[in-house]
Amino acid sequence: MNNNIPLAERLRPDNLNDYIGQRHLVGPNGIIRKMIETGNINSFILWGPPGVGKTTLARIVAKSIKAPFFTLSAVTSGVKEVREVIDKCTAASTSMFSESRPILFIDEIHRFNKSQQDSLLGAVEKGTITLIGATTENPSFEIIRPLLSRAQVYTLRSLDEQDLKNLLQRALETDPILKNRIFDIQQSDALFRFSGGDARKLLNIIDLIEQSTPKSETVIINNEIVTDRLQENPAAYDRNGELHYDIISAFIKSIRGSDPDAAIYWLARMVAGGEDPVFIARRLVILAAEDIGLANPNALLLANATFDALNKIGWPEGRIILAECAIYLATSPKSNSAYLAINSALDEVGTSGNLSVPLHLRNAPTQLMKEMGYGKNYQYAHNFNNHYITQQYLPDKIVEHRFWYPADNPAENRMHTYIHSLKNIDKHNDNSYNGGD
Repeated sequence: MNNNIPLAERLRPDNLNDYIGQRHLVGPNGIIRKMIETGNINSFILWGPPGVGKTTLARIVAKSIKAPFFTLSAVTSGVKEVREVIDKCTAASTSMFSESRPILFIDEIHRFNKSQQDSLLGAVEKGTITLIGATTENPSFEIIRPLLSRAQVYTLRSLDEQDLKNLLQRALETDPILKNRIFDIQQSDALFRFSGGDARKLLNIIDLIEQSTPKSETVIINNEIVTDRLQENPAAYDRNGELHYDIISAFIKSIRGSDPDAAIYWLARMVAGGEDPVFIARRLVILAAEDIGLANPNALLLANATFDALNKIGWPEGRIILAECAIYLATSPKSNSAYLAINSALDEVGTSGNLSVPLHLRNAPTQLMKEMGYGKNYQYAHNFNNHYITQQYLPDKIVEHRFWYPADNPAENRMHTYIHSLKNIDKHNDNSYNGGD
């Protein structure tokens, strides 16, 4: 066995029985297992963090149904390469030796621009290919809507501790190199913690420790050794920024916690690690709305301007724009009242369903609707003092329900005070004009 081949590649499974994790997709009732059993594979996108088996699962699907398998990397391929591989798929689909429709697997499909994604539509629509895409980014943001409508999205999860234990056991028992070594696993906490639910990280750490242990010695794995080895060679488990999710989480939480120094540090870690700056900018826009919100509405404007400016300026100067935005957001007052309000309203919608719109709030574009009472007794707010009049706006069943509760900050206190002041002077209103909608 070639010791130069990474353990993660040596241990890559080629059937579902050896595949670890994603039981919701490949378990006895999993949708992907069902598709394989029936032989009917529809196009789909696999969305999940690195090292959870996206590429492996695509290969298993193709092998299980004996389908021709073609791959593209969105990092190195353009429209020309897409068209060339589609031509190959078309030839394969008409071959008398083909048992199933060709599968085209595109790794990091989120890196394809609109024209590249458009070039896939015809082949997917006609059934020339079955498309399987893999992405670490939210497909709703990165995949064009026409393509999403033709491909189901399946979410892959980070491996849990039991999955990692199973993977470790399989590596030690079945790998041709490791099974000839003596292992003494004294502690595994650090091993699983540094792996972070990523199978590739786990196997790379084991590979690193095994290769750095003389052949004549027992391979000892404990918390101290794992930490020591990774400090000496962090690239062995963090190639191409695989701490992606851990660091972006620390970055967001530092800003939410109003610590500009920590925010800048984690930003620098992402910049130095080659993180996609657009990903960082997008998360800042989300944070501005979710964690700062009404306490400082200008935060969302600045975050959105950061996103636009980054696309105009590019890299490396874009790091300055990100830094300015991160510091501003970290030092801004915080409120998640809008975030809580929409979540509360969505919960109510899920519970109470499609409640009827009160008649006086309905539009009445026809005479019949007017005769049915649509729009009757609606009070046009602009006709009253301070452009306010008390009337019912919620459905009857939840007329007393509240969704928005202002946070304790000057901006939202002013909003809350303003609304109450309007209600207090409502008794002085005098209607003089029955306006429209």
